[in-house]
This record gives sequence, structure tokens and C-alpha cells, in this order.
Amino acid sequence: MAAPDRLSALLDEVAAGRRVPYLGAGVAATAGGGQPASPEALCAAIEARVRAPKRASGNLWSVAQFVEGRRFRRTLDAIVQEAFAARPEPGPLHRWIAQVRPPLVVDAWYDGALIAAAEGTGGWGFVQGVSRHGEWSEIWTRAYDASGSLVGEEPDPAWQMLIYKPHGLIREGHAFLMSDNDYVEVLTEIDIQSPIPEEVQNRRTGRPFMFLGCRFDDQMLRTFARQIAKRSAKGHAAVIEGDLTRMEARFLEELGIERLDLPLDAVAEALGAPA
Repeated sequence: MAAPDRLSALLDEVAAGRRVPYLGAGVAATAGGGQPASPEALCAAIEARVRAPKRASGNLWSVAQFVEGRRFRRTLDAIVQEAFAARPEPGPLHRWIAQVRPPLVVDAWYDGALIAAAEGTGGWGFVQGVSRHGEWSEIWTRAYDASGSLVGEEPDPAWQMLIYKPHGLIREGHAFLMSDNDYVEVLTEIDIQSPIPEEVQNRRTGRPFMFLGCRFDDQMLRTFARQIAKRSAKGHAAVIEGDLTRMEARFLEELGIERLDLPLDAVAEALGAPA
């Protein structure tokens, strides 16, 4: 089957609720300019404000840890809030997902475009990873309904669509994971799935994943994708254009991910939307 035809078939499975879309930072770029749309771009935005040592430079998680350690958490918060201050209109993929409402969507970047696309409708909610910085309780996540109201630590099983943001949301009143300190306890526990909400685990069961706008050239991104897709169905697929790094190729082979060498614009074309 030709790649464009295969892509259309995979998107049909997402629309039917049989496949879980997993959105990486690249999807944020389809919402237009104004916000960082890759770990490298966000790292550059932070380093433009705070000079990091060479050993950390270029690595988002290490640079965030340096800023947090030397300038305190509030400085890191202020920098990234400014970086994500623009609220571009949701892209075609965001709008399509909000329309078809798959049971589970993993949104693995810090922007709020998908949430914005679903606003004004009911029957959905989102759950986000939270940093334990400043927390006195053992908390991994917070869940919010379609109105944006906090409903607790766990999402409502009755929601038609659940958006899972494992790294959090950069928006006033919300939390995010970015520094090494944020991730240390999560990475210790993620292999036994403790940080992943039970409802997310339930909804991934029996469904393979479709990775869109993702690159797996970073160990942190591979770890989260591996653990979130754990105990789901076989037959994952990914739209990734161009050459793969050695580690990316190994990761795709490890998880049995079918790769479509297509640009992300091809997804908008398959949906009949302008790229």
C-alpha cells in the first residue's frame, strides 16, 4: 500500500477510536508561529535569557535544571511562560482530533493548542503531569474538565475524550515537568507505571499508537513513549520524515513501529485540510 493510502487508513482507525494518537512537539508547529515547537527551540529560548555552561547547553532538561538551581524555579517559570505567551490558533490536526474525539490522546508537548481546539464543547477533559516542586503530597497528575475546572488527581472515566499531557501544560495556573529534578521521581517510578493515570492505562489497552510530530532522538522522549505505550496493542505507526538517528531506528525496531517517511503536512492533506 502506498504511504499516502496507508496514512489515510491509519487516520481512519484514529477517528474510529481503534488507534491512539500520540502528538509530539512537531504538531505544535502546525498551529503557526509564536511558540517553541521542539525541545531545541525551547532550550534556545531559555538560553537566550540565561547563559548555561557548555556541559548543559543544548539539552532542554539540563538547561532547565541549571536555571532552577542557580536562579530558582520562579525564574524558569517566568522564562517558559513568556515563551508560550502567544496563543496561536489550533492547527488542522488539533481541530480534527477535537472533532472526531478519540477515547485517548497523548499530547506530549507543553502547548495548549489541542485543549483550545476542544474548548466550548463538553464530554472531555485532560490530565497533566505535575512537578512535585513545592508539593507536600505524593502527587503525579491533576485532572481538569472541559470547563478548565480542577476535578482532582484522576480523570473522569465517563469523559468521551481524555487528553493526557504527561509533561504538563505551560499556562498560568498549571504545572509542568522540565528540569532534571522534576523528572527524577517520575523516571524512578514510570517503569511500574505509577505516574501514568489508571484511566490512561485502561484506554490504551487493546489499541496501538500513532505517533505524529514525534522525534525519538532524545532519551527522555523515548522513555516516556515506551512507558506510555506499554501494555497497549501491537502495530504502532509513526509519521517521521527524513533520516533517522541510530537510536531512533533502534527505538522503532524495539517497539515494532511502522514508519511512514512523510512530512507532517501530509497528515493535513489526508484530512482534506490546508496545511
